[in-house]
Amino acid sequence: MKKVLLIEDEPQIARFVQLELQHEGYDVTLAYDGRVGLEVFKASSFDVVLLDIMLPSLNGIEVLRRIRFTSTVPIIMLTARDSVMDKVSGLDNGAYDYITKPFAIEELLARLRSVLRKHSVPTLLSFKALTLDVDQHECFVQKEKIELTKKEFELLHLLLINKNKVLTREVLLEKIWGYEFDGTTNVVDVYIRYLRSKIEDPFNLKFIHTVRGIGYIIKDEVEPHE
Repeated sequence: MKKVLLIEDEPQIARFVQLELQHEGYDVTLAYDGRVGLEVFKASSFDVVLLDIMLPSLNGIEVLRRIRFTSTVPIIMLTARDSVMDKVSGLDNGAYDYITKPFAIEELLARLRSVLRKHSVPTLLSFKALTLDVDQHECFVQKEKIELTKKEFELLHLLLINKNKVLTREVLLEKIWGYEFDGTTNVVDVYIRYLRSKIEDPFNLKFIHTVRGIGYIIKDEVEPHE
């Protein structure tokens, strides 16, 4: 059963869509607030997100942007706003599709089926000699299993799904540790060192590159450890 997260602040629309999707065999979770929806997303796994733009607390574009830092889950925007700029903003920030209210439920179901056919969330992430099994929460380098803590795994996973993109220390801190620490902490650098000592040093490989003064990146090339 495919799991759908519906983030919509209009109760009547939300309930109608929920019932229709459940009738079609989907497992639907509702959130009526952008910030709550984001927390629900972080706490579980979903196959697709249906996301309104005009939401209380945190607007849909910001929710979309934050989800994209950590996930490639398909997102369909549901909104009453149909301006070209709204559509461009949604698609540029990583939405897979865009439906303007009012919409026929048959159209939504068809687009949902199309998105799910095209998109499958990888359970194995590979980069040269490095492999992450997301489902089993396991890490391998040159087929040797590496024991990682929960935070180490999350940090490496975030860097891998954002391959070739520099992630700032601030972004890594927010996405992995939330608001437990202030911006002056060096916890990100400490955990990068932990990761390097486990996945790089023993194998004379370099996966994680430092961008001085900014953050970290996993790039396509793997170079000998200096």
